[in-house]
Amino acid sequence: MSDQTTTTDASVLLNDLKQANNEMSKVINTIQQIAQQTNLLSLNSAIEAARAGEAGRGFGVVADEIKKLATRSFATTKESTKIIENIQSKANEVMASRTADVAYDTIDKIDRNLFERNCDAQAWAGFSQVKNALCSTASDRIEQANNLLKTLVEIYEVYFDLYVFDTEGIVVAAGIHRELIGKSMADKGWFQEVKAANTICVTDLYFSPIENRHTVAYSCPIKSDSGQIVGYFSSRFNWEYIYDILDSARIGKKGDIAIINKDGYVIACPSRKGILEDNINSLKAAQNAMKGETYGYTLEQDNRGNTKIYGYAHTRGYNAYKGKNWSAIVSETI
Repeated sequence: MSDQTTTTDASVLLNDLKQANNEMSKVINTIQQIAQQTNLLSLNSAIEAARAGEAGRGFGVVADEIKKLATRSFATTKESTKIIENIQSKANEVMASRTADVAYDTIDKIDRNLFERNCDAQAWAGFSQVKNALCSTASDRIEQANNLLKTLVEIYEVYFDLYVFDTEGIVVAAGIHRELIGKSMADKGWFQEVKAANTICVTDLYFSPIENRHTVAYSCPIKSDSGQIVGYFSSRFNWEYIYDILDSARIGKKGDIAIINKDGYVIACPSRKGILEDNINSLKAAQNAMKGETYGYTLEQDNRGNTKIYGYAHTRGYNAYKGKNWSAIVSETI
């Protein structure tokens, strides 16, 4: 018989603990109410014993014992309340720390993924078929470049398309959208950026009308064998692959996660809604992350007045990839 391993979400366990604490608090409140009634009963009993005089002496002793019991009950419930509040506080701290950990782990995974895309563009810009499309005079140089780019798109799957441009921004070769060959992209911000920098450049997330989807462009110079810049290579990353990272993030059933850009706009979230439209820069957690704080958490109220823990982490980049000042924000309802 094989062993079976069950993985339980830590946030679920913490919520169960807090629910148990709430139930304990209800029991303590009930005991406290009983103690109050008992104290009142002892007071009334003492009054009646005093009225009865000598005949009520024994009853007075009982009333005194009842009062002592009520006093001890009050003291015990007070101590129990402190213990429960301490447990709840510690549970919140554990959940807050874990929420920040999830944010940190998520943005780190995204950085690592995009670092690989960074490396792809630079490596492929040096392929002979890519350089020959700009340097060679062979009649089949464009066909060879097109075929290589298409093969790379099919193998790697994480790209919508790959392009080769000349120094003026004219499309020389394309993996998928061959209809763009001969058209100018000189007015595009990403092309102007890479031409000015003459090094690998990465755009922020944007909506591509060509793909009719969101994408990130990686662009870098193509150099001849002598080291002269003869054109530019550019890729279009399939942003859907980032959701594989978000969907695997260990957040609770009532939790949520979002990736925001440097201005606070949501560029990824599990619902896939409001991308580049919703802005959460009003959150203190988002503000801290956008200022460059690497890691942390805040307790804030949402629009419905619910208190939530917000864990945040700011991109650190990975190796040569410096990141785009994005941040991960994870929320858990207390």
